[in-house]
Amino acid sequence: MHIVSTASTRRTLSLQVLAACLTGLLIPLSFTGPAVALPALSQVAGASPSALNWVLNAYILSYGSAMMVAGSLTDLLGRRRVWLAGLSVFCLATVAIACASSVPLIAALRFVQGLGGAAAFAAAMSSLSPLFQGAARNQVMSLLGTTFGLGLAFGPLAAGAVLAVAPWPAIFYATAALGVMGFLLAGASVPQDPAHAGGRLDWPGALTFSGALGLLTVALLLAPEHGWRSPWVLWPALAALLLLAAFIRIEKGTAQPLLDLSLFRQRRFVGVQVLAASPAFLFIVLIVMLPGRFIGVDGMAPLAAGRLMMALAAPLLLVPVLASMLLRWCSASLLCAAGLLLAAVGLVWLAMAGAATPWALLVIGTGIGLPWGLMDAMALNVVEADRAGMATGIFNTVRVSADGVALAVAGAVLAGLIGISLAESLPAGLPLAQAASRAALGDLRQAAQLLPGNMELLRASYDAAFRQLLLLLSALAVATALLLLYLLRQARPQASKP
Repeated sequence: MHIVSTASTRRTLSLQVLAACLTGLLIPLSFTGPAVALPALSQVAGASPSALNWVLNAYILSYGSAMMVAGSLTDLLGRRRVWLAGLSVFCLATVAIACASSVPLIAALRFVQGLGGAAAFAAAMSSLSPLFQGAARNQVMSLLGTTFGLGLAFGPLAAGAVLAVAPWPAIFYATAALGVMGFLLAGASVPQDPAHAGGRLDWPGALTFSGALGLLTVALLLAPEHGWRSPWVLWPALAALLLLAAFIRIEKGTAQPLLDLSLFRQRRFVGVQVLAASPAFLFIVLIVMLPGRFIGVDGMAPLAAGRLMMALAAPLLLVPVLASMLLRWCSASLLCAAGLLLAAVGLVWLAMAGAATPWALLVIGTGIGLPWGLMDAMALNVVEADRAGMATGIFNTVRVSADGVALAVAGAVLAGLIGISLAESLPAGLPLAQAASRAALGDLRQAAQLLPGNMELLRASYDAAFRQLLLLLSALAVATALLLLYLLRQARPQASKP
């Protein structure tokens, strides 16, 4: 760490780290927390099933699509400006959500909330890069990654506790209050940094990239509801591919690109991006799907479901910090691979013993916790300090957009497996695809309304499909661990020539 000369400076630096951690807690908390509030939101005007889905999806869509642009704006305009502006937008949108009178309006405001969250977190993460070096940077980034994980993991529990004593708007009022605290801390501790002279944002690249990622996310999110062959899915996917091709062409021809494509020629840089995407499939899918299963299939109360999820979330309190200490004896790549292999063991255990198995959840949480606290520092260590904002943008874009992709793919796979099981026992003329899609969301009641008298068959089909999904995820964890051992290995120093 840089030398700190006075107690006042040390105190200011500590406040800045605290502000970054609070921002890192807020953003994912707003992702997983509202999932528990969906049943309560179903009583609000305009609460169709598709509109309720977009209460979650709009946040994923805007956050993931804007993260790359937010990272570049941080480099150009200054970290303090972007951080405070992002928190302002986030807090205002959050309060507006609590006051909204219809679910479509809530979904629109969630889109705005995601934009503010992307700007705030990109600035918070990149602001810490020039302040710490070496082991100190690893420890601080581990702390930041831990708080991000806590927001994801404990969101359902916190929201369930609030809903037990207050109506759904209280979730968003509480989130906004935390955002105001983060704004005050950042305003008091983050120094004013000048904008880069002569710098400019690559607007053609920003628009084409955000458009491509946004349309791809829309296609993936609509696929479980409409089917992969639907025009609602095919046209956005095709437009996303065209915009992606245009983005690559633009970036190759601009002097100040939004994304330096040459970074992808570096094996370790690619490895960090693969690592960033892995928790989406091995952890986020469970964080979002398991509460729906516990409440909609197993009949648990929201607070009881949140308590059971603590077994999955609790390791993130300690394991990331432990991982940063283990770096003295083990390489980061080895720890990350070991964590994914441990998660694979937990997924197999969960598949065999049943979803409500806290010890299996604990093993999965421990496995994911090993790479969780190392990823943020690794993302910054593979690039130069002056490109920290770009590295932050790329890393968080991959991490967050992978969440949407993983949820869409896992939901489509689960619905497909349920549909195959139903087709083996029921005639083809029934609405099997629609019932399978509802069941995949944990909504067995509506699925049973589509297939009257088949509740037990739906439950059995869901259980078998969920078990197969967990086994597929465990195989993915093993394959990803082996790939990371290759991508993240240190290059051997060349022997000097005589």
